[in-house]
Amino acid sequence: MLAVSGTLPPMYQRTVLPDGLRVITARAPGARSFAIAAFVLAGARHEGPGDAGIAHFMEHLTFKGTAAYPSSRALSGWIEGVGGGCNAATDRESTVFWARVPVAEADRAVGVLGELVARPLLDAAEIEREKDVIVEEIRSYEDDPSEFAGILFDRAMFGDGPLGREIAGDEASVRGLTPDAIRAFWRSRYRPERTVVAAVGDIDHADVARRVASAFAWPEPTAGSADDRGAGPADLPPVDPAPPLPAGERVLVDRRDTSQVQLTLGVPALRRDHPDQWVLELLNGIIGEGMSSRLFLTVREERGLAYDVDSYIVDYADAGAFVVRAGVDPARLRRALRAILDELARLREEDVPADELRKAQGHLCGRLELRLEETRHLASWLGAQEALHERVHTLEEAVAEIRAVDAAAIRRLAGELFADAGIRLALVAPKGSARGIEAALGFEGRRRP
Repeated sequence: MLAVSGTLPPMYQRTVLPDGLRVITARAPGARSFAIAAFVLAGARHEGPGDAGIAHFMEHLTFKGTAAYPSSRALSGWIEGVGGGCNAATDRESTVFWARVPVAEADRAVGVLGELVARPLLDAAEIEREKDVIVEEIRSYEDDPSEFAGILFDRAMFGDGPLGREIAGDEASVRGLTPDAIRAFWRSRYRPERTVVAAVGDIDHADVARRVASAFAWPEPTAGSADDRGAGPADLPPVDPAPPLPAGERVLVDRRDTSQVQLTLGVPALRRDHPDQWVLELLNGIIGEGMSSRLFLTVREERGLAYDVDSYIVDYADAGAFVVRAGVDPARLRRALRAILDELARLREEDVPADELRKAQGHLCGRLELRLEETRHLASWLGAQEALHERVHTLEEAVAEIRAVDAAAIRRLAGELFADAGIRLALVAPKGSARGIEAALGFEGRRRP
């Protein structure tokens, strides 16, 4: 019998299966949908020196056929035939597979994810065909100036290692991946003890755990087989720690014949689960999230320097970054950059007014409440926290921590983050527009207009 852990808040239940796979659920009475997410601790950060892009490649290949569904058509048809959806995404520290179906079809979703994670075919012919597809995906990122500015920024902030290179790899690394290397990656990384399955719907936890235990049954090893997909995990080397940040060049520029400059600017920030994580979330909301944010109101509405301008947070187990991005007229690049830096500097020089802080707290809390009302987002919340975070928060706990943040904490954190030495800037810009831009990077001694 599967035992239910009592260590989580009542709205969540958790079971650790005998093979180490963790199952965490939240019951949503009356919900018409069932969502499931499988988080595998296999991301770009877990790749070997010569295997850049292999985690992302592995994600693609699972959809090319499994033991029960030998083609991508069979897989997609089984879910889409009942109006559901299924997809996956690769990050630096995990790969997540998800499906959402009507609650009466929960077995379909659990079964498909079990097949994708535990029983992919990894056919050599499909591997060769998929190389072309992924190369085209990489080219699409490189052709998009805004996307490529983000790729350059990761390199400038995190260096040339696994945290700084493009998750999909590059054309050469993808072309060089072999079936043996891909199968070895699956054998060592796609294991039950490195997998978390989260599910949300009007369905009993013990029932979900039983279904998952059946669907996520890894095949038994086949002794002597050249394609030994059932072999146990190899001894894994520890993941290299993040380098001291910033780890790359202060300014990276890709010169193109574009009508805009795409800029991405940032500083080192906080690791995941840092005690100031909610302080940073609020700082980010105040400066760059939504039409009420300072960057939107100042850079776009008051000065007309950009159409798109926002900010976001990057966080890993031992490193992080706070990032601003915008698209601006080449002739007004320095004005836009100065306006952004001035707004960041203001956060360390002045307390956020009480009414602005309350609005930011309301925005962040309300966004969480609305997102977590939907089964797929709640499954992702549960799975990500169980797989990657030090603890699983309830919504009520998160809201309480957000409401507890005060203006002094935001100002203190801004003072710690926004320092000249940490600034990194990436630009995709027409020739000549970025000349001498490094001299414009700095918070010290700035005066707000």
